[in-house]
Amino acid sequence: NIMGRGDKRSKKGKISSGSYGKARLTQRNIAKAKAKAKVEEKTA
Repeated sequence: NIMGRGDKRSKKGKISSGSYGKARLTQRNIAKAKAKAKVEEKTA
């Protein structure tokens, strides 16, 4: 697997194709991930 603009799974590839996902989170999804981590931390 070559990481670069053509690779849809890399951050650079997400930027080039204009999509979001695990490699390139939106600000909204970053907030959700932090909130989820906080809840899991309390229950553990």
